[in-house]
Amino acid sequence: MKVLIYSHTFAPNVGGVETHAMLLANGLISLSGTEKVDLTVATPTPPGGFDDSALPFHVARRPGFMRIARLILQSDVVNLAGPAFAPLLLCKLLRKPVVVEHHGYQAICPNGLLLHEPDKTACPGHFMRGEYRACLNCNSAVVGRFASLKMLLLTFPRRWLCQFASRNIAMTEHVRRRLGLPRTQVVNLGIPSANIGEAHKEKGPISANDQCTIQFAFVGRFVSEKGLPVLVQAAKILDNDGVNFGLMLIGDGPDRAAIETQVNGFNLKNRIQFTGFLRGKDLDSAMARVSAVVMPSIWEETAGLSAIEHMMRGRPVIVSDIGGLAEVTGDGGLKFSPGDANALAQCMQRLVNDARLLADLGVRAQERARKLFTQARMVEEHRKLFLSLRSKPAA
Repeated sequence: MKVLIYSHTFAPNVGGVETHAMLLANGLISLSGTEKVDLTVATPTPPGGFDDSALPFHVARRPGFMRIARLILQSDVVNLAGPAFAPLLLCKLLRKPVVVEHHGYQAICPNGLLLHEPDKTACPGHFMRGEYRACLNCNSAVVGRFASLKMLLLTFPRRWLCQFASRNIAMTEHVRRRLGLPRTQVVNLGIPSANIGEAHKEKGPISANDQCTIQFAFVGRFVSEKGLPVLVQAAKILDNDGVNFGLMLIGDGPDRAAIETQVNGFNLKNRIQFTGFLRGKDLDSAMARVSAVVMPSIWEETAGLSAIEHMMRGRPVIVSDIGGLAEVTGDGGLKFSPGDANALAQCMQRLVNDARLLADLGVRAQERARKLFTQARMVEEHRKLFLSLRSKPAA
């Protein structure tokens, strides 16, 4: 079976889409006892020093329109990591089975985040309500009037083409309901337990007997939709109350300077540590000291791959009660109203004060991750879907 995965962003870039595409590709290639998969990943991302030859599949970097067309023609099934316009159109014209995985909301929102600008609040769904002037004004505040108009106009054909996809994949039930697209099924994200470092495997969930200072962490990109200012405000509340805790901010991004300024203004340098991006053993070493992970997103995350990774480590998560992030967390963590620093501080203080709760949530988090979010389960669901669509043309 010949499969083409098209991902608008790929390694060496770092993020949820890139991680998922790599895990899916590697998983399909390593399947044993089933029909062999001949797989190619196509992406506009340049290599940037990344060694594609070390991968067990072919990577087509920055392919032109004609090369994408040839790759689609040569494939039995095309899997798109997001509703990329050109590949979607080509699959329809060439009548190739196409699966669209929705890592965002590009099929129902011009900015793809369902995030209202410039106030950074969850969008009630202006595009789907036909409130197009609101969409135009929203993105104009960030990219200007002309670019906002272009984003709005492209949303119409993108959504139209998604309605002809052989299958739309939502990462969570929340996303399935939000998209409202035909032939949509939920396939949860999955990660291998091997992604977790040996130090984490040995330590496992935090013990109720651990008496050390509680160490919280945020892991991800420093961008506005992740809600980092809310986390810093919550840390200030805890500091004012004399709570004994630490906080690591693991990652980087365009908002880092603003966050550092906020931390300095609150005089929290003794509480909050910036590590930059960490990977592999460096990330494992840092996370071995972490008791719980905080994800204060202000947008409706489709799933929250970072939450899954830390739940698999046996770490409870504190998350905004919004979108697919809350659905993924389930009973493996605590939830608070998006943007509410006081509510977040209360959740953090609960874990500082209650070692038994911290330990119980860690066990629940790990059990939930191992049951619902394994790479093997995710890859097998994709394999079965691809086999069922192989002989069928696009809708």
